[in-house]
Amino acid sequence: MKKSKKNAAAVKAVGKKRNVWQNIIRYRVLILMCLPAILFFLAFNYIPLPGIYVAFVNYNYRGGIFGSPFVGLDNFKFLQTSGKLFELTRNTVLYNLAFIILGNLVAVFLAILLNEMRSKWFKKVSQTMMFLPYFISQVLVGLLVYNMLNYDYGFVNSVLSSLGMEKWGPYSNPKVWPFLIVLVNLWQNTGYNSVVYFAAIMGIDAEIIEAARVDGANAFQKIRYIIIPGLRPTIVILLLFALGGIVRGNFGLFYNIIGQNSILYPTTDIIETYVYRATITDFNFSTASAVGFYQSIIGFALVMLCNFVVKKIEPDYSLF
Repeated sequence: MKKSKKNAAAVKAVGKKRNVWQNIIRYRVLILMCLPAILFFLAFNYIPLPGIYVAFVNYNYRGGIFGSPFVGLDNFKFLQTSGKLFELTRNTVLYNLAFIILGNLVAVFLAILLNEMRSKWFKKVSQTMMFLPYFISQVLVGLLVYNMLNYDYGFVNSVLSSLGMEKWGPYSNPKVWPFLIVLVNLWQNTGYNSVVYFAAIMGIDAEIIEAARVDGANAFQKIRYIIIPGLRPTIVILLLFALGGIVRGNFGLFYNIIGQNSILYPTTDIIETYVYRATITDFNFSTASAVGFYQSIIGFALVMLCNFVVKKIEPDYSLF
């Protein structure tokens, strides 16, 4: 009896292996298409995982990662007692919340406006003009902002001086930068997000929209009862992805706009910029790794929590 069970299990295991190889052969073209992405994540996400150990040691060059003295949670305690952890987390989360909420609202609004346009030529030109800022380098974005807001010869202060008004010095005023950075982010990314939502609108069944039009539905009713519900799955999925990275800031945007201006750090310093300075300027690899590990844990927890909530409310919209 036991031998028959073992034989059945062995046959089952062989059958599973055979099915796996059959699927690999059958879908070899799709696997080859996915291979660059698989290699990317292996090289930059999975192979470096043992480096997490740096967060728990007092790293030195002579000992290396696994030869440095083990200090446990001391690197995390230092961040907590210094007060930097709360400030960095607060800034990163609040900025990302503003980017996510305002970015998605404006993108959905623009996508609906594009869909309601009757002129195909004007629609294509508008899409192109809104999409172009997404391809501009963050270095150029920082240069544009600096040339606009520089105290001595910036465009804004040149206009104010020509009107006989007092010059404005934003690079010495930390309070104005949350609004400025959110505005720059919206300018650069809203066009791309609106195209994504516009593509989702194009996927809505045209017969439903035509039937509503025949029944006498006006433009606002069509948007409220057909287009917005049709966009709900796309909105939920994009929000889940965005919330997973809510503790990951846009390093290129912040570093190229703010740079090394320590006066603005209280309202503009995020986790990425702090890790960069700790690693490159201070050579404090252990503290930087501790911050990065903390960031990853919070992001993972948020993805799981948000996915759990969505699964309870709308199971079809959850990631897994």
